[in-house]
Amino acid sequence: MYWALPHLTSIFHKRRPIQLTFFVTRRCNARCPWCFYLQGNDQPCSAGEELRLDEIDALSRSLGRLLWLAFSGGEVFLRRDLVEIAELFHARNRPSVMLFPTNGMMPELIERQTRRILQRCPHSVVVVKLSLDGLGGAHDALRDTPGCFARTLDTYHRLRALRRAYPRLELGFNTVFLSGNQDQMDHIMQFVASLEGAPAHTISLVRGDLARHEFKAVDASKYGEVVARLEQSLQKRSAATYGFFGAQLKAAQDVVQRRLIHRTLRSGQRQIPCHAGRINLVLSETGEVFPCEMRGESFGNVRDHGYDLRRVCRTLAARTTLDSIRRAEFHCTHECYMKSKILFSPRV
Repeated sequence: MYWALPHLTSIFHKRRPIQLTFFVTRRCNARCPWCFYLQGNDQPCSAGEELRLDEIDALSRSLGRLLWLAFSGGEVFLRRDLVEIAELFHARNRPSVMLFPTNGMMPELIERQTRRILQRCPHSVVVVKLSLDGLGGAHDALRDTPGCFARTLDTYHRLRALRRAYPRLELGFNTVFLSGNQDQMDHIMQFVASLEGAPAHTISLVRGDLARHEFKAVDASKYGEVVARLEQSLQKRSAATYGFFGAQLKAAQDVVQRRLIHRTLRSGQRQIPCHAGRINLVLSETGEVFPCEMRGESFGNVRDHGYDLRRVCRTLAARTTLDSIRRAEFHCTHECYMKSKILFSPRV
C-alpha cells in the first residue's frame, strides 16, 4: 500500500499540494437543484473541452506524491477513460486514497469500472461514496430523477459483493444535509445502519451557489443533533465502518471535523487555519486551477502553462489569491478541506 507517512512533514511545511480534487467532467445524468458545480455553468462543457488523457498525463508529472486524490463532477463514471485516468495517477503520484463519488445510477458500469480500478491500482485505498439523500420516492423527488433510489441500492449490493474480493475498497453513502431532508435524517441514518456490510455514512452540509437557494435554509440545531448521533454511531462501529489500520484515528478525525463544521455554521466564522491553494488544489475538467471549490479565483489554466501545476501555483493570480485567503475571514464548511485542516494543523 502507498503509505501516508511521507506526507507528515506537511504538518509543519505546507510547500506543495498533497490533496487534489479533480472535476473530471461537468456532464451528469441528474440535475440536483442543490448542485453548486452544475449551477456554475448553465451549459455543460462538451467532451472535447475536457482535459484529454495525454494532457492529464503531462500535468501529473508536476504534482509529486499525493496523499488524497478525489475525483468529482458531474458524474465521474461518465468519463469513459476514468479507469485510465486513475491508473495514471496511481502509477505516477502514488495516492494513498482515491475517492470516487457517484449518484449510483449506472449499476453495471460502476461495478465494472470499479473492478478495473481496483485491479489496476493495487496500492491505493479506493473509496466509492454513493449519494443517498432520502428514502425511496423522497430520494428520487429531491434529485428529480425517477428510479434513482432503486439503482443506487443495486449499485451498493454489487459493490458490496466486490468488496469481498478487494478489502481495499471502502464503500459507503453520502447524504447532503439540506432543508429538503433535514427532518428525515433519523430515518436515513437508520436505513444505512441497517444495511449489511456496515457501510460508512457521511453527512455533507449543503454549500455553494445553488439554483434554488431555499435548500440552504438549514436549521443549525438540527445539524447539531445529527452530528451528535453520528458521533455515537462512530464510537460503536468505527472498526467495522472503516476496514483498515487506523480506524479509531479516522473516527476521531470525523468527530472533530463535524464539530468544527457545526461551530462554523452557527458562528459564520473560520475556526481553524485554511490550507487551500497550498496543500489543497482543485482542477476543473477544462484545466482551470483553483485553491478550493468555494473560491472562484483561478490560479490559471494548465494548458497555458505547459501543464505544469507548480508554474500555475506561482502566477500573480495565485499569489494574490493565497494572500487573500491568509488575510481574509472567509470561512466554509467543506468536509474534504476541513479534513486536511484538522490533519495538518498541529494545534487542533
